[in-house]
Amino acid sequence: MEDDPTSRAYLAGALQGLPAQVDEAADLRQALELAVPGRHRVWLIDARLPDGTGTALLHRLRRKDPDTPALCHTAEPDPARRAELARDGFDEVIVKPIDARELRERVRRHLHPPASLRTGEQLPRWDDEGAARALNGERAHIDALRRLFLAELPKARRRIDDALAAGRHGDACDELHKLRASCAFVGAGRLAARVQALAGAIESTDALERFRAATEELLGNQSPAGP
Repeated sequence: MEDDPTSRAYLAGALQGLPAQVDEAADLRQALELAVPGRHRVWLIDARLPDGTGTALLHRLRRKDPDTPALCHTAEPDPARRAELARDGFDEVIVKPIDARELRERVRRHLHPPASLRTGEQLPRWDDEGAARALNGERAHIDALRRLFLAELPKARRRIDDALAAGRHGDACDELHKLRASCAFVGAGRLAARVQALAGAIESTDALERFRAATEELLGNQSPAGP
């Protein structure tokens, strides 16, 4: 999803090297027309669109398909803005310009999530390497965002619990996708896996209990570092 024709052609050409079949959209309207549930393995969305925002498009796409990974690309270098996009529900935020090889690698890792990511088994409580990639190795930024993440986590869990208790599964999925993006940004690997599992089985009591246990694990030991 990119409105500039040159940039759109570059992104499509780079991704075809995965190999992949790429659908191109120039605006929000075209993207929604192409968004048939189950059609896409990954969405790549510009933060700014000629007829809206990437966040607005993502929220509308989520109502059609709650499980497709969504990556945002932006020319905005400000880490705070990238963190905001992650909290809006994007699984990863890519800063432009980006070379073709790196773009393919960033997209590829969302195409086939490993079994350990789906189950949460043997994943670290905090993935320092993943967080360092997301924040360009800035340790101070990582620690600050993790403290903010831990402060907000009880509120996110309460919103998810309330939505599920009221049968508002769409709202619960929206909250879970926002939380999964935040997990990826701060490297909360184990919780990210439990969030993804619950989003994929929203009525599963077992998935819900595993999610709650993962949140308690982080909140019970609030040091923003360690395995």
